[in-house]
Amino acid sequence: MLSRAVLPLSRPNVFASAVRASTLSARPSPYTAYKLSPAIQLRAKSNKSKSNTPKAAPKDFTAEQPEFDTKAEPTQPSESVEQEQAPQTPLPDLTQGIPSTLAAELEGRMKKGPLNLTEDPAQSEEYGADGRGGGDIPKGGYETSIDRRKARMANIVYAAMLLAGVAGMGYLGRNWETEEEASQHPEIPSGWSPGLWYSRIKARTSDLTSYYKDPAFPKLLPDEDAEMRQPYTLVLSLEDLLVHSEWTREHGWRVAKRPGVDYFLRYLNQYYELVLFTSVPSMMADQVLRKLDPYRIIRWPLFREATRYKDGEYIKDLQYLNRDLSKVILIDTKEEHARYQPENAIVLDKWTGDPKDKTLVALIPFLEYLAGMGVEDVRTVLKSFDGTPIPVEFAKREKAMRERFEKDLAEEQKKKPSRGLGNFAAALGLKSSATLNGEQTPSEGLAQGKMLWDQIRERGQKNYEMIESEIRANGEKWLAEMAAEEEKARQEQMQSMKGSFTGIFGAGSKDQ
Repeated sequence: MLSRAVLPLSRPNVFASAVRASTLSARPSPYTAYKLSPAIQLRAKSNKSKSNTPKAAPKDFTAEQPEFDTKAEPTQPSESVEQEQAPQTPLPDLTQGIPSTLAAELEGRMKKGPLNLTEDPAQSEEYGADGRGGGDIPKGGYETSIDRRKARMANIVYAAMLLAGVAGMGYLGRNWETEEEASQHPEIPSGWSPGLWYSRIKARTSDLTSYYKDPAFPKLLPDEDAEMRQPYTLVLSLEDLLVHSEWTREHGWRVAKRPGVDYFLRYLNQYYELVLFTSVPSMMADQVLRKLDPYRIIRWPLFREATRYKDGEYIKDLQYLNRDLSKVILIDTKEEHARYQPENAIVLDKWTGDPKDKTLVALIPFLEYLAGMGVEDVRTVLKSFDGTPIPVEFAKREKAMRERFEKDLAEEQKKKPSRGLGNFAAALGLKSSATLNGEQTPSEGLAQGKMLWDQIRERGQKNYEMIESEIRANGEKWLAEMAAEEEKARQEQMQSMKGSFTGIFGAGSKDQ
């Protein structure tokens, strides 16, 4: 320990350095020292360094190296370079709000990764965010064994799916196996030609989806004796024909009934079998129908479940009605609904809620004429009115028929005034016969100068008045009876449901 303390004192020049340090802290002399020449000072410093300081270690560089001959130039910071290169844009107007930074963020995401293994700026853009460039190494070199295994399994799955599809098409295109299948598609016989094969594939595929596209039943209306019902069928739409629905913020949903609907339905009920055919779902249309027709003047309601779906449209196929199409008339507001039977359709403009509308009432004389005169095929008559407003055109034709009738009647009276007008009725094929309720015979009406068409209209007005009187007298009673029947049916349904539940639990307790 003593040797370690004495060792620093034994070193050379220790005492001289201590004395030199003490002299530096003394007060300087007021006299100016003699200034030596630079050469003498340099020589003295070199001798002093050789005697007092240890030998210096060799340096790794010298001042004579060529690198030290270059002149240092100040470099500009990178930020200033970017500022010089970037174009100057005006500052955003913060009075309109803080501008969006979405475009800058999306642009930053679209930039490629900065990875560049070659340290070559020309190839820096070839590297993506995943580090896979387009250099000498192919892209397959970056794939692992797991990636190759996944790709191989995917190819196997694709091949299996292709084989299954080909086999399925071959199975669907086979010949008809039963006579029932052949009878359902008489236009597609069995055979091995590509056309027949494709037709059978298409037919079987459509049969699989027909459950969702075709009507719920092949016969939408039941079979009835033609003598027990009206010979003609009038099919009516609901939305924008009989009613109009609209929604407002003040009142919500509201449904308006078209002017003349009650008169239209009750008057034509004596000539036509009325059918409501709408594309609205039953859960929505049934509630509207109960308010629109509380006395069940419309015999058969058909909803969306009875329509046919094709190309995004609900089509009303009249072939499923189980009625003679020569005696069927469809009144609708959309041509798409009558795509399959346009010759049976009368397409009217949509009713938008005008309280002064009289379209339905104006259409009654034409429909009454078709049913009252016993037209064999309504499609022929409807075709003659194609492209014209039916009420206006029918009024013109009726006026022409009346003028011709009056002219013929006047000529007949001039020729044979003694024989009377009964012979004129016989010439038209009308025979006198007794009628019920004291009604006029056709011959008596002609004797009074009335057209047969006028007599049919008078009879229709009397029947309508009789129906109205019955509704006014017994309407409340009918509604009460219908409500009682519905309540009874509901109670029976509840009892049957309770019985099924108790039977299930009772059977379980007996087994235990």
